[in-house]
Formats: sequence, C-alpha cells, structure tokens
Amino acid sequence: MRPLGRTGVRVARVALGTMSFGGDSDEATAARMWRAARDAGVNLIDTADVYNEGRSEEMVGRLMKHERDELVIATKAYFPTGKGPNARGSSRFHLVRAVEASLRRLATDRIDLYYLHRFDDATAIDE
Repeated sequence: MRPLGRTGVRVARVALGTMSFGGDSDEATAARMWRAARDAGVNLIDTADVYNEGRSEEMVGRLMKHERDELVIATKAYFPTGKGPNARGSSRFHLVRAVEASLRRLATDRIDLYYLHRFDDATAIDE
C-alpha cells in the first residue's frame, strides 16, 4: 500500500480500471476481473460517468456492494452525458448533476476521489 498523495488514504500500487465494464467485458467477465484484482489486494477502483454510457459505474456498484468500506472509489466527469449545452464540461452546473448521477449508478452515498476527465483553460474560462 502507498499513500494517495497527502490525503492519509492508502491504496494499492495498482488500480482496477473499469473502462471495459459494460462494454467489452460483460457482467461475468467483469466479476472475474474484479475478484482477481481484489484477491491481489487492489483497493482503488477507477471508473467514469461516460464509460459505456454509465454501465461501468452500474457494474462497479453491484460488484462493490458487500465491500464498499474497504474500497477507494474514483470516478470522473467532463465529457457529454446528454445533448443539452450544460450536459458537459467543468461547470458547477454539470459537475453537480454528474456527481448525483454517478452516486445513483454506483449505488453508494460517497465518491472517494472525483476528478475531471479533461481540463482545458478555454472551457474553464467560458464556464
């Protein structure tokens, strides 16, 4: 285990990236990957709101159900999640809604690490 920056949180040196969950990896394959990672001591799980249109977060929510307190869940937002002009970017408007939607999909009351999937200064200024 290693410190996660200066947060006081300790995470495995390797994270489980779940970009394929709900896409190339069906539920059974994702479950096998999950179990292998957890058995190897991985406690940092990385996902995003746009991974397979939210299905990755949904699968992570089901998989972590009985071990949530042992995990550090990271997710991110930025890319479009709808057609409207405010359904993307780094504005407070979009990020509040993105967090709420991620919490529902993950079936949890907290996200441990939340970050922007992308950042560009022009967008930040415009928003």
